[in-house]
Amino acid sequence: MIGARVFCITTALQRSSIFFFPKISTRPVYRLSPATRPVVAMSTTTSINQDELDSIFKQKRVVRSTLRKSLKAMDPSLRIQQDDAIQNTLLEAPWFKSCRRLCAYISCKSLNEVDTSKILSQILQHPDPNTVAQKKLYVPRVEDKNSNMCMLHISHMDDLIANSMNILEPAPVDAQGNKREDVMQADEPIDLFILPGLAFDRCGRRLGRGGGYYDTFLKRYQDRAKEKDWRNPLMVALSYSPQILEDGAIPVTPNDVMIDALVTPSGVVPISPRAIERM
Repeated sequence: MIGARVFCITTALQRSSIFFFPKISTRPVYRLSPATRPVVAMSTTTSINQDELDSIFKQKRVVRSTLRKSLKAMDPSLRIQQDDAIQNTLLEAPWFKSCRRLCAYISCKSLNEVDTSKILSQILQHPDPNTVAQKKLYVPRVEDKNSNMCMLHISHMDDLIANSMNILEPAPVDAQGNKREDVMQADEPIDLFILPGLAFDRCGRRLGRGGGYYDTFLKRYQDRAKEKDWRNPLMVALSYSPQILEDGAIPVTPNDVMIDALVTPSGVVPISPRAIERM
């Protein structure tokens, strides 16, 4: 690995291991002001009472509000530059080129998410199999308002339709009326998850938008992988510079799923031992 290695010791709520990650001096880390920085430390056990949970949820709302304002205030030209850098880094990564089955989010401009249109287009164009592995792509579809979503297989961008919030999702059936394959019923494991989020740190913490859809789905998939004795997929998040916060600034609960790596405008940041091994 290039660069100095530093230790990130997580609590039992996160993981019971020590992670190593490369320290990249050119990568900005945004610090919350004292007024918005979480002040209640996470419990050192997996048992959290309701008062502690309420405090953590309150802290999350404060951090979300701060990050939404930061993302909304991003200079449009900087956003385009960072979108290109992040997508190009991912597309050129050997671990991405070699993956054969993946789940990826469909970016929404109104949510100020890192763009994934170039990534999705390249996957669905079926590139030369001699240079890039053929890939099977699953994308999210929200099922209800109770944090349930599924990941359905698509083959073309035309397979997507706008939902009530004008966010593109796969239609439940294809053009021939056949039910789309759900990744939870797939016979083979997923190699990679490309995840969105509002904020991240270099210890693997991820702050979503509050719906709990990804954490709920990822927990379900992890249970299925364990049941099938499959290797866990890489959990990789895409992040603009302002979304990367100082370590410990993101409050988490036992239900929050940690990420393995970040793809930022400055490059790839492996976090977990799994990421370091595969990247």
